[in-house]
Amino acid sequence: MRRLKRFLLVSVLVFIVFVLASNIWVVSSTEDKVYSDLADLPNHRVALVLGTSHRLISGGPNPFFEKRMETAAELYRMQKIDHFILSGDNSTKYYNEPAEMKRALISLGVPDSAIVLDYAGLRTLDSVVRSKEIFGQEKVIIITQPFHCYRALFISNYYGIDAVAMVADGPDFDRSIKVRLREYLARTKAVLDLYILKTTPRFLGKKEDLKSVPA
Repeated sequence: MRRLKRFLLVSVLVFIVFVLASNIWVVSSTEDKVYSDLADLPNHRVALVLGTSHRLISGGPNPFFEKRMETAAELYRMQKIDHFILSGDNSTKYYNEPAEMKRALISLGVPDSAIVLDYAGLRTLDSVVRSKEIFGQEKVIIITQPFHCYRALFISNYYGIDAVAMVADGPDFDRSIKVRLREYLARTKAVLDLYILKTTPRFLGKKEDLKSVPA
């Protein structure tokens, strides 16, 4: 029993250290590519908007979704963006993140011609890798909340994508603590996926050329 307890204690300590080290690595290696001022953004012209549900479990509007869409629309109005890749989960016919994002952006004044949908963005890793492998983008502006953008940029760095992140506001900390705590583990998973498990997107498929889409 002593050996078992010692083993469990050591295992827990190793896990905690790995989580902390992973988070420090992910954030410190990407924080210089995070922007909060629209005017300061590099001229990358294509934005990758990461998907999330437009509704909360309670049925109310999702503030994470709304802020991402508002930030994306503002970038377009400021002529910082020519095209959007709206990447999200469409794993069932009843759940379609890209279509909801498109609907929201059009209502905010973004033309349909500036939008391309990626229905296979099942995870952040999938969305980021597909922006390069399917949509041919070597440079992107990632739009998501601050706590999420570090992981997206970390994945971008690994795959040689010149990415920056434009952060969208989110709910106050006390209203989003569960999501933020999950992100600590998600960053750890990203390190494992990239450097140990060598995880790849679940779906790739036919390449799409954004240049063929009218501006």
